[in-house]
Amino acid sequence: MYIEGTIKTWNDDRGFGFIQSHENQVEVFVHATAFKNRHTRPQVNQRVYFNIEPGPEGKPRAINVHFSRPVSRQKIASAEVPAQWGTWSFLAIPAFVFLFGVVSLVWNPPLLLALFYVVISVLTYFTYAMDKSAAKKGGWRTSESTLHWLSLLGGWPGALVGQHMLRHKSNKAPFRLIFWLTVFVNVSLFLLVASPKGQAYLEMFSLQF
Repeated sequence: MYIEGTIKTWNDDRGFGFIQSHENQVEVFVHATAFKNRHTRPQVNQRVYFNIEPGPEGKPRAINVHFSRPVSRQKIASAEVPAQWGTWSFLAIPAFVFLFGVVSLVWNPPLLLALFYVVISVLTYFTYAMDKSAAKKGGWRTSESTLHWLSLLGGWPGALVGQHMLRHKSNKAPFRLIFWLTVFVNVSLFLLVASPKGQAYLEMFSLQF
């Protein structure tokens, strides 16, 4: 834990001064070698963040002095840790392929339906890739609603691959929740459309146009 304080006195010629802690108003000795940034000269009334250790005579002195609030190692580590993927996430795509195969044998849906899933999934993956690139470069971003609509239309396998391969949108819990809702709705719609009753409705609709 870093202590926040203010430089009360500073002797630039001799390279030392005192920091007043904001926590208990105690003045702590600080030497020029304690500053992490050696290129910036300490100034009186400048805010700093530091740790304390006992000096040679037992008196406290400041160490690891920063001019800005340091980022904790825990936060850095959590930012670098990749998304934790459960086995069920990896099994979603092969499970759907298996389901598609069973439905094809039982109900014989149009083969164009499989082609549509492949095309929309590839499109969704490249949309994720472009959005990831835009996020790194500060460019124009793709809205999350657009990504969800693509998943809902059938591009969720491509979205799943993009989230895993690109590490994009994989750590945002609200986004992931809506994503899996789109997967559930899409698979439900697939079963409805592929069923004999659904195919009959589609034939009736196509005859009208």
